[in-house]
Amino acid sequence: MNKIKIGIIGGAGYTGGELLRILLHHPNAHISFIHSNSNAGNPVHLIHQDLIGGTDLVFTREIDPSIDLLFLCVGHGEARKFLEAHPLGNGVKVIDLSQDFRLPDHAHFQGLSFVYGLPEINRDLIRNARAIANPGCFATAIQLGLLPLAQAGLLDEVQTTGITGSTGAGQSHSLTSHFSWRANNIQAYKTLTHQHLQEIGATLHQVQPNRTTEVSFIPWRGDFTRGIFISSQMKSDLPLDEVNGLFQAFYENHPFTTICSEPIFLKQVVNTNKAVIQIEKAGNRIVIHSAIDNLLKGASGQAVQNMNLLFGIEEEAGLKLKANFF
Repeated sequence: MNKIKIGIIGGAGYTGGELLRILLHHPNAHISFIHSNSNAGNPVHLIHQDLIGGTDLVFTREIDPSIDLLFLCVGHGEARKFLEAHPLGNGVKVIDLSQDFRLPDHAHFQGLSFVYGLPEINRDLIRNARAIANPGCFATAIQLGLLPLAQAGLLDEVQTTGITGSTGAGQSHSLTSHFSWRANNIQAYKTLTHQHLQEIGATLHQVQPNRTTEVSFIPWRGDFTRGIFISSQMKSDLPLDEVNGLFQAFYENHPFTTICSEPIFLKQVVNTNKAVIQIEKAGNRIVIHSAIDNLLKGASGQAVQNMNLLFGIEEEAGLKLKANFF
C-alpha cells in the first residue's frame, strides 16, 4: 500500500515528540509536516535533540491539505479550537490526543463522530471510524485493569491508586515538574476528582450498562520521568485462578496487553506500547496492578496503534519497541 501521509499539530511537546520518533521508523508512514507556531522554521532536532542526524524535518506553520491523517497533539481545549479554524477535507482522518472529544456528549463535532480509541474494547469501531479520541494515560491503565470484570458484570465499587512520572504533567515548566521539587518527593493530587474519571465511567457503562460502578481514584506524582503504575482493589468471591482466567480470555487476541503471574514493575513497560497486569487476592478482596508507559500506551503509542487499525495494517506495525530495562 502507499504510505500514509501524516500531519502533526503540536509537534514540539512530549506526545508530539514521541509520535515523531515512532513514525520516523514506521514502515507505512510518511510525515508530510510538523506544525508548531512557536518553533516554525526551526529544525525538529533543535527541540527533540535526540533526533539530530535522524531527520531533516523542519517545524512549519503551513498545513498540507492533501494528507491522509492528522494527529492533534495539543493541549486540552486546543484541539476543538484548531478544528474550528481549520476544517478538514472530506478524506482526512483525525486522531486527537487531547480530552476534547473523549466523552459521548462531546464526540460529535463538525460532521465528525469521534470513536473512543481504546482498541481492547473498541477495535472494530476504530477500524471503521474517521475520527478517534485517544484515551487518557491514567484512564488507559485503570480501564485495562477493570474491563474483563466489567464485561462479566462483576464490578461494583473500586478503589484505585496510581502514580505517574513527571512527563505526565507535559513539557511546560511548573513547580511540580521541576527537578528540585520532584527529586526524593511524592505527592497526591486531584484526589477523587481527576478528569480521567469521566471517560473511565463512560467506558465501564458501555461494557456494563445495567450496573453502576463507582471508581474512587487517588493519583500520585512520582520521582521518575515516565510510566504509570496502578493498583485497583475491590471485593470479589471468585477464586484467583478464575479471575486470571477472565483476564486471559479477554486479552487473548490483544497483542499489547499481557497478564503476569509474578509481581510487575515499571521497567517492564517503559519505552514500549505494552500494558502488563498482575492480580492478587487476599480473603474476599482482589487487587489488580497495571503498568504502562504514559507517553506510549498512554498517549502516542496508542495513537499509532489506532492509526494502524484505521488504515487496515498490522496492529503492531512500528510499535515493536524495546523496553529501557537497564
